[in-house]
Amino acid sequence: MRAIPLSYVMRNLWVRRVTTALTAGGMALVVFVFATVLMMSEGISETMVATGQSDNVVVMRKGAGTEINSNITRDQANAIDTLPGVATDNQGRKLVSREAVALNNLPKRDGSTANVIMRGMSEFGISMRPQVKLIEGRMFRPGTSEIVAGKAIAKGFANVEVGHTLHFAGRDWTVVGIMDADRSAFDSEVWLDAHQAMQAFRRPAYSTILFRLSHSDALDAARQAVDADPRLQLDVKRETQFYAEQSESMSSFIKLLGMSLSVIFSIGAIVGAMITMFAAVASRIGEIGTLRALGFRREAVLIAFLGESLGLSLVGGLSGGGAGSRLQSVDVATVSCATFSEMAFRFRFTASVAAQAMAFALFMGVVGGFIPAWRAARLSIIECLRQA
Repeated sequence: MRAIPLSYVMRNLWVRRVTTALTAGGMALVVFVFATVLMMSEGISETMVATGQSDNVVVMRKGAGTEINSNITRDQANAIDTLPGVATDNQGRKLVSREAVALNNLPKRDGSTANVIMRGMSEFGISMRPQVKLIEGRMFRPGTSEIVAGKAIAKGFANVEVGHTLHFAGRDWTVVGIMDADRSAFDSEVWLDAHQAMQAFRRPAYSTILFRLSHSDALDAARQAVDADPRLQLDVKRETQFYAEQSESMSSFIKLLGMSLSVIFSIGAIVGAMITMFAAVASRIGEIGTLRALGFRREAVLIAFLGESLGLSLVGGLSGGGAGSRLQSVDVATVSCATFSEMAFRFRFTASVAAQAMAFALFMGVVGGFIPAWRAARLSIIECLRQA
């Protein structure tokens, strides 16, 4: 079977360049929405996964979905200190951080309010988060009403500057430092002393316990020891696994909502491509008859017109995906489905996002162009030449 030259297909797209641009633009908008949704999901997953360290272990109350809902008594915390596989520092002290996590509503710079995670922790909790660096001021002192805020909090909330005072939980707190958590979820948290947090937020128990593994294979021994102790109705997870699970519900919700919108918008784009291709067929009936008279078979005509539709979708896919990739420089904030607190993240454009966006664009091209292409291929030579 002789194929119709690609130059013929491209020439027809250029001849109808205004229609081509409008149709491809509609597809580009749909692809942009589709790519944005995928980039949001990737960005949230990246932020949450970057928060965890593979050699850190999070201990929570069994069945608690989040740190805020978890409670660990002091007796249980003491038992965790004795678990096998817990690392020690140079002075022989256990690398364990007893942490109290609470939600607190703070005013934003735009006049609205939002929930912020307040994490009370010990000095070991700070040292076990190596991705966190102070970019201004200093770390809070134990036993004082001092706080350190993530850079996303400092950027979006009112009066979160070094030296300023915030009033919450019945007392005044002094901001003594701003930290950069390397685009992890800690950028959206406020850190303070664990005992002060428990007193201020009236928490009689810890929320979570974080400890460092002495070696990478020590997790199973620690988990077995917890399961064997009837006093410890606790879950033991690597910190990376914990934060990955925290991102699942948020990513799933965004994907579901975004896919629904993309499907609705894609129907309009497909109809637009179909109308464009039907118009192309109607205006070139004489050309189709000439091609058939020159010996090109029906399959060649179908492939040529389908190629034009794919060309439209390719232009739309590249334009929409390219526009979406520019969002990587934009930092945004959303409300976490797990904790109902504000979390900052960035759009993340990956090879997988690019491939899915292009596949979606080409799918619209195939669906929108197949029926007109089939119609062109089914025209008889005599009918075409008669209408020419």
